[in-house]
Amino acid sequence: MDPTLLSSIIALGGLGLIFGVGLAYAAQKFAVKVDPKVEQILQVLPGANCGACGQPGCSAFAEAVAAGRVPPNKCIPGGQDTATKIAAILGVTAVDSEEPKVAVVQCRGGKQEAKERFIYQGIEDCHAALLLAGGSKACRYGCLGLGSCAKACPFDAIHMNDNGLPVVDEDKCTGCGVCVLTCPRGILALVPKSQPVFLACVSQDKGKEVKSICSAGCFTCKICVNPKFLPSEPIEMIGNLPKIKDPYHPEMAVAVSKCPSKCFVVRGKMEAVESAVQPDEEQSQQEG
Repeated sequence: MDPTLLSSIIALGGLGLIFGVGLAYAAQKFAVKVDPKVEQILQVLPGANCGACGQPGCSAFAEAVAAGRVPPNKCIPGGQDTATKIAAILGVTAVDSEEPKVAVVQCRGGKQEAKERFIYQGIEDCHAALLLAGGSKACRYGCLGLGSCAKACPFDAIHMNDNGLPVVDEDKCTGCGVCVLTCPRGILALVPKSQPVFLACVSQDKGKEVKSICSAGCFTCKICVNPKFLPSEPIEMIGNLPKIKDPYHPEMAVAVSKCPSKCFVVRGKMEAVESAVQPDEEQSQQEG
């Protein structure tokens, strides 16, 4: 073999050996030690990377929990079951999770109920639509109907109906809050799963203006805050919009039945308050 070629091969082999040893040493010297508990926590997390825990993702949450910076019950999608598993990994007492929440749509002004100022023909994204003169919908507070919330939901718990409004599948919804953060109009909110009723309108416009652009909007009639009908006052007026102080109060059924725009949406069965509606209805029939 040519001596020159042989010396070149030996030299390259020697350099490769030196670099290999150097890299191996550097890998050990500068290796980032990973807490094995982080990997164990990651295995029990849902893996949604939704950010509902306040961390950038599941990996960041696992690291924060293992380091003791975040309690183990902050994984909203995982709920109590995940919190219990994480507590077992950490060797701490399990902390009860907060009451599960679910997303609700605080707008009933779809294509049939709300007027449009113009026909929008652009990117199917609510943020993009909002940049064009504030959106096509005449109500400056209402749902833009382009489904950004549905696209953002990591659990496929939201779909758009034929009326251009988002519909939440509560069986799939984990209460992560991604849709709430995504909506540029702020019409989505998280409420406790046990909450029986909520107000489906966020408009702060005056009554006359609301009535002229949306048949489903709250036009500040103030029937729901009238002490004649709701003497315990479970609702108060904040600006031009009623705010529910106690959604579990029996008198909420009266508010639901008397609201002319049907702005109050009932979730589940309001057994405790159905009887409060019947006497009122019977009295109305007798008066009629």
